[in-house]
Amino acid sequence: MERYVNIDNLSVGYDGKVLIHDINLQLDKGLILTLIGPNGAGKSTILKTLARHLQALGGAVYIGGQKISAWSAKEMARQMAVVLTERVRLELTTCAEVVAMGRHPYTNLLGKLTPEDITAVAEALERVHAMDLANRDFATLSDGQRQRVMLARAICQQPDIIVLDEPTAYLDIRHKIEILDILRNMAQEKQITVVMSLHEIDLAMKVSDYLLCVKGETITAFGTPEQILQQYSIEKLFDLQTGCYNPFFGSVELSKPCGKPQLFVIAGGGYGVSFYRGLQKRRIPFATGVLFENDIDYQVAKTLSDCVVSTPAFTPMKEEQYNYAAQLLLDCPAVVDAGAPIGALNQINTRLLSLAREKQIPILTQLS
Repeated sequence: MERYVNIDNLSVGYDGKVLIHDINLQLDKGLILTLIGPNGAGKSTILKTLARHLQALGGAVYIGGQKISAWSAKEMARQMAVVLTERVRLELTTCAEVVAMGRHPYTNLLGKLTPEDITAVAEALERVHAMDLANRDFATLSDGQRQRVMLARAICQQPDIIVLDEPTAYLDIRHKIEILDILRNMAQEKQITVVMSLHEIDLAMKVSDYLLCVKGETITAFGTPEQILQQYSIEKLFDLQTGCYNPFFGSVELSKPCGKPQLFVIAGGGYGVSFYRGLQKRRIPFATGVLFENDIDYQVAKTLSDCVVSTPAFTPMKEEQYNYAAQLLLDCPAVVDAGAPIGALNQINTRLLSLAREKQIPILTQLS
């Protein structure tokens, strides 16, 4: 079946030199595709080629069944809006005037705005929650405000596809979320296709319908976020030598402390996470258990410790797990009681605390 976006054996690069070749993908209308990969991998080069800021060095891009290389500049502007990372310098120009630049593909030779154009400007500003900025000088805005205004300009073009290069760059977390929420709503409500690059892997996983992993001379992976996590390692994509990507939380964990465990942490139910990360910051190796494998604590512990005693979810803890945990506990100078509730299935943890008291091993309830 014909897709809205079809990229067929595309090759991209600079000055006639191919950097990435054999790019092939298909994308339906109204979806979000995000390019992820290390700095310098070629994400911006791909986006600039899609936007015709760079000439394709091979293959073709089709949008709505039409080859974009055959479009006139006006057709291109009506079909596609582009927001790149380069900071736009505009002096003595109001935000409303900046947004109105998005109407140029529709105005006459004199560039005069019609009532319909003025309405489109107001609607675009409203969509990005920037009506209060309409009469502000663009040059006086913060980075987050500028990004919203530039997105409003793109929306004002009323395109079918928006290409954005790192739209969350320079933004604090509040404005990152606002921008991505706007893009998600546009894709859902207006059926606008979004193609962008992001450095924040956790946000890319949450906002995107598809991911394109960019590294080396060819595309390393393309698929839904779930498929990417199952089939391709984020650690491999970014050449992580220390630390790891935690797919459960959609975030990166820093490198685990090395060496013999110095503390045994009795945790569960999320009570241990702050202790694990506190010990990681102090570079203190630890052991922990007994944890159910569907527990939040387990998801963090297994990335920050080599000594995690676990048990399958929803099953009583077994004697063999107690014995292993007890051995680790007795080898540690101190025990941490994270305060996890004890229920019918994790009574073993009560026995571990009793063992520590019996052997007069110090029990801590907080890290100094």
